[in-house]
Amino acid sequence: MTAVDLLTFGEALVSLRAPGPLAAGGALTMHLAGAESNVAIGLARLGHRVAWVGRVSDDELGEYVLRQLRAEGVGVDDVTRDADRPAGLLFLERRTADLTRVRYHRAGSAGSALRVADLRRPIADGARVLHLTGITPALSDSAREATRWAAETGSRSGMLVSLDVNHRSRLWTREAARAVLAPLAAHASVVIASADELDLVGEPGSDESTVVAGLLARGVATVLVKLGADGARAYTRDGVRQVAAVRVTAVDTVGAGDAFTAGYLSGHLDGLDLAGRLRRAVTLGAFAVAGHGDWEGLPRRDELSLLDGHETGNTLR
Repeated sequence: MTAVDLLTFGEALVSLRAPGPLAAGGALTMHLAGAESNVAIGLARLGHRVAWVGRVSDDELGEYVLRQLRAEGVGVDDVTRDADRPAGLLFLERRTADLTRVRYHRAGSAGSALRVADLRRPIADGARVLHLTGITPALSDSAREATRWAAETGSRSGMLVSLDVNHRSRLWTREAARAVLAPLAAHASVVIASADELDLVGEPGSDESTVVAGLLARGVATVLVKLGADGARAYTRDGVRQVAAVRVTAVDTVGAGDAFTAGYLSGHLDGLDLAGRLRRAVTLGAFAVAGHGDWEGLPRRDELSLLDGHETGNTLR
């Protein structure tokens, strides 16, 4: 089997979105959510060959997850249907124009039961890039062991390993996360974190420059620091480069970090230099925040230039 461009794994959630307070009732709309599946869709839309692996419930909700991924061109051949566990659910309510609140119902879900055996075949088949997040190892002991095994095996076999810290405080404490993610980062070529997450892959209380220096000394090639509306910084052994965000009207920031990651990894797969990879990363981030949904607004390859010179509002004719 030909190796895919990118392999990722984790929990794909069924997201139920409310336009206002959940307590007020009303209609909910169903969507696919999940950091790893967001990245997979972002890359697939740009024409890369992508596979997502995980466990989904063996019911209509599990089928919904698979249908959404297949429709976006993401390979799901190695997904396991779990007849004993339910789908993970995410309830999302828009409280104000600037504040969205999330409620998870994922304890004991099919996705949390991920194990090493689920990953052996896709890892053996190979990939140019193996993308991990700090969410999956927080789900369960078996998912944590699977993530560690995949990082070690993928790195040893020559895959470029990407790690997005993506800390979720409702899943584990910062101390528990650091104990797992700091060793995991030693297997990564690319480490991605927001500024307030960076010390989770370094010593507690360390500032940005200290954490970055430690990661580069341990063999990480690139450290990406996401700065939201201020863009991003990229550290390599050659120094630091900062890129501004693409200016758009933000309507929904959910999924922006995953879009940024997808853009950066797409640029790597296309052989772009660091500046080109960063430009694509902030471009996908802009598309994500300018539309509603985790991934629905992400561009196709022929749309990558749509925001060039049109960030302030235009109609293209």
